[in-house]
Amino acid sequence: MEVVILPGSRQVGVLAADAIEALLRRKPHAVLGLATGASPLPIYDELARRYVEGRIDFSQARGFGLDEYVGLEEGHPQSYREVIRREFADRVNIAAENVHSPDGAAADIPAACDAYEEAINTAGGVDLQLLGVGTDGHIGFNEPGSSLASRTRIKTLIEQTRRDNARFFKSVRDVPHHAITQGLGTILDARHVILVATGAQKAQSVRDLVEGPVAAICPASVLQLHPHVTTIVDEAAASSLRLADYYRHTYDNKPKWQGL
Repeated sequence: MEVVILPGSRQVGVLAADAIEALLRRKPHAVLGLATGASPLPIYDELARRYVEGRIDFSQARGFGLDEYVGLEEGHPQSYREVIRREFADRVNIAAENVHSPDGAAADIPAACDAYEEAINTAGGVDLQLLGVGTDGHIGFNEPGSSLASRTRIKTLIEQTRRDNARFFKSVRDVPHHAITQGLGTILDARHVILVATGAQKAQSVRDLVEGPVAAICPASVLQLHPHVTTIVDEAAASSLRLADYYRHTYDNKPKWQGL
């Protein structure tokens, strides 16, 4: 796992966007894994800016959302399908039919989860998966205790997650109790994973996922088993890392030809 420590969220967004731009230049039909929440927003802002400037082209790209709440009505502003549309898809030239999200309103949730897995496989798999991390170490909606080999499925949200996400709703009472999420095994199938985290509230989860044991209590720690993970954090989120100086030294002296 490569750990990159940068001054703030804007720099985090720029570096992650650099990786996506480089991917699309060498593979215009790349499959992107799209995360939601606050952490990826600087990335989407930077990608939109580069699209307006004519630097990046999404016309052949495809995207798959990481997760979705169960039970929100179609078009609800906090459904992750709508968030991806609003924050990313509508701001660049990716075709609407090429952006996919789990169906949280499906009558048959298990069948919808299986179909989503199959759609990812049919697309050739995810080339670059964006991730944030929760304060309890979850990625997607894979809450603590999740199987490290899990596939796309329904999960009950832990109360900490619901409280953390309540800022996007009128109150915590409006946050759904369930979500569909790509599983940890599904995420591990991506060819490259970029996890971003900013703010002091993420310091413990960043420490646990990077330097702690691989354990279900911190689902993000499973990324230690992936051959190509880039963790990009700001100084506040890096504040609990024991090897922070080593990570800075490694990145500062990295050969330019390596890229991310």
